[in-house]
Amino acid sequence: MKNNDWKERLNIVYSTNPDYNYEQGNKEEQSTLEPSMQNLRVQLDRKNRGGKVVTLVIGFIGSENDLKELGKLLKSKCGVGGSAKDGEIIVQGDFKLKILELLKKEGYTRTKPVG
Repeated sequence: MKNNDWKERLNIVYSTNPDYNYEQGNKEEQSTLEPSMQNLRVQLDRKNRGGKVVTLVIGFIGSENDLKELGKLLKSKCGVGGSAKDGEIIVQGDFKLKILELLKKEGYTRTKPVG
């Protein structure tokens, strides 16, 4: 019997087509590029953050787990909080130079500062 779990189909409207087959849009995990192949950009950001400064690392290509692992490393080395999702790492505070040094030590040689 087919898996007909309604929770998988939330926000899908009824179809009158008797031949309609609902297909789930499962995304394939991207394979993570080698650190030397990543084109990361490090920049400071103040927009929509109540005047607080955060350091953004953008341009990561790879799986969410690898992104979160790199984010965890950067946050722990800087001793602050932040998040890692959707291909970008947010580190609370102005740590642009320190993050550039840490990334170069980890093998991300094509990392560039922005702004």
